[in-house]
Amino acid sequence: MKIGYLKNLILNSDNLQKLRRIKDIKELIEFIRPYYPNLKIKEFTIEEIEKAIYNVYIKLIGRIMLLSPDNMRNFLRVYLLRYEIMNVKQIILGTIVGMSVSEKSLNINYAVEKYLENTDFIKKLIEIQNLDEIQLYMKGTRYEKAVKEGLLYFYNKNEIFVLESFLDRIYYESLIQQKSFYGPKEKLILHTFIDFTSEIYNIKMIFRGIINKIDKNLLSQFIIHDYLFLDFHKMSNLLSQENIDDFLNLIEYYLRNNGRIGTFLNLIPIKKEHFIWSIEALYLEYFFKKNLIIIGDIEYSTIFRITELLLKKEKEIKFDIIPNVVKIIHEKYEKLSSTI
Repeated sequence: MKIGYLKNLILNSDNLQKLRRIKDIKELIEFIRPYYPNLKIKEFTIEEIEKAIYNVYIKLIGRIMLLSPDNMRNFLRVYLLRYEIMNVKQIILGTIVGMSVSEKSLNINYAVEKYLENTDFIKKLIEIQNLDEIQLYMKGTRYEKAVKEGLLYFYNKNEIFVLESFLDRIYYESLIQQKSFYGPKEKLILHTFIDFTSEIYNIKMIFRGIINKIDKNLLSQFIIHDYLFLDFHKMSNLLSQENIDDFLNLIEYYLRNNGRIGTFLNLIPIKKEHFIWSIEALYLEYFFKKNLIIIGDIEYSTIFRITELLLKKEKEIKFDIIPNVVKIIHEKYEKLSSTI
């Protein structure tokens, strides 16, 4: 598989700096267009731009998946599952707030379902307008238990946190289940990918749980038992913290005293005000430094380039493009409001 072109689709550090300085939304779209082939924007709203960018990203993954060997194709199918889970969340939440079928359909990324061959499943789910019927429809699917437990909690507490968390778990558990199927070359990169993404999920889950004062027993049900630097004992200690400063001090202590990642903390310190960004940036730095391409090994470099694209594109969308889109549009709205 020819993967050299993938690197050209990632915004480098210089271009990310330029992106952050752009003050006009149309200029921003034109700037990123070479990195998002066939990007089509219907309206210059936050929702439409985000939807269009993710649509290109998912189509790009789908194209890579179709050209990949079996194990990488299976890995990418599981990776796309996280976006189907987003679709499922959108549909259930839309049903809760009383959206019409057409309104719910507007929030769905159908490209994901095309590549996962689940279009009919999602279309039928959209048409259901009753939560009890949704729960019945999910019987026998991978979503059955998560939806059942999540809706039960919603009925009792009028809170969707549990529903979303149980659904998120499905993605990480599916990644972990795939680990035993990878060959030696794939293991070198994909096992690390799965371990560090699972660990980031656990860290973010505990961080948000402490901030929102989620019951510890409930929060523990969402933790994924797959570890990279923080084993079960360390994760349990983090979970037991009652305030966010103690949590931050403990996680920095654990990571700084780990020989594999500790040195990277000098480059990317953990910051309370930007905790999610800093922890993801730290783990990404480790991942890319650990998996330097072995020159001349085509199979290894192919796997690396694919995972590099997944991680860097997701990061640039989530932490650079969308935040700047939001900033530009809000500033424009504020200027318009001040002139009225």
